[in-house]
Amino acid sequence: MLKDKFERIHDYLRISITDKCNLRCSYCNPVDLPKGYFSGRTRMTAEEIEKIASIFVSQGINKIRITGGEPLVRKDIRNILERLAKFPVELAMTTNGVFVHEFIDTFKSIGLKSVNVSLDSLNSKSFFKITGRDEFERVKKNIDLLLNHDFYVKINMVVIKGENENEIIDFIRWTKTNPVHIRFIEFMPFAGNSWSSNKIFSYAEIMDLIASKFDFEKLQDNVHDTAKKFTVKDHIGTFAVISSMTQPFCNGCNRLRLTTDGKMKNCLFSKHETDILGALRSGKDILTLIQQCVLKKEEMLGGQFKPSVQNIDASAIKNRSMIDIGG
Repeated sequence: MLKDKFERIHDYLRISITDKCNLRCSYCNPVDLPKGYFSGRTRMTAEEIEKIASIFVSQGINKIRITGGEPLVRKDIRNILERLAKFPVELAMTTNGVFVHEFIDTFKSIGLKSVNVSLDSLNSKSFFKITGRDEFERVKKNIDLLLNHDFYVKINMVVIKGENENEIIDFIRWTKTNPVHIRFIEFMPFAGNSWSSNKIFSYAEIMDLIASKFDFEKLQDNVHDTAKKFTVKDHIGTFAVISSMTQPFCNGCNRLRLTTDGKMKNCLFSKHETDILGALRSGKDILTLIQQCVLKKEEMLGGQFKPSVQNIDASAIKNRSMIDIGG
């Protein structure tokens, strides 16, 4: 069992298998990263991912989410999925959806049931502006493909004031006749994403906007949920808000992260990392390192800031870009 000094038990591991992506979303994949930023970096092999995951599973991890970058751009993704599917865990994935049609049969064969798709706009022109790529129709078709094959589909929408908050109502309307589960995510600060407090469209603002158009009711949240969940009457799907910045959920956090270069982060915002891959390759005891990393977890937000967005100095936060951490 992986327990920190605040008695939080950690049973959910997010593994980033690549820091590459075919889209260029500015909040995740900054365009101004220096040339060669990712080149020459040591990355976990499929065998190493399996080995490291096995140690986590032996300590009570019962859910693994595959992230990136975009995980489906990795050439040995099928091999990785097949290896991880052997563990007694709930296996999930986060993707931008562009290549889902090429892997739907693999998803089904390994028993993958839950897929999160990052989608920040339902308008093709806005989608292109945010992502830098003309892939909206393909993503939308692949979401429909997942639904038609009975996958549980969550849609991750990062809400940035002045860019896409005007689409929140359209996303809610989408849930009327489609079993999609929308998750509105407050804009978070990472290296290179030009975060500022005036770009946050807060949980309170999101809920006020939705309340101006719809009657909804609260759904039961689990102790480890990052999202506050709701449903609109007579709608098949649901919506939720991930209020990382204004109402964080650190008290119930059960998540650990492994970057594609094998560094362990005990919080999305942690500035400290533990080199698990380097230790594995050196023949060292990685279990002790994992346990020590968990014990060093801060009480809230990596110990770097408080949920008072107006007082956050983003330049003082020490962290990677989102694409470099894993979605």
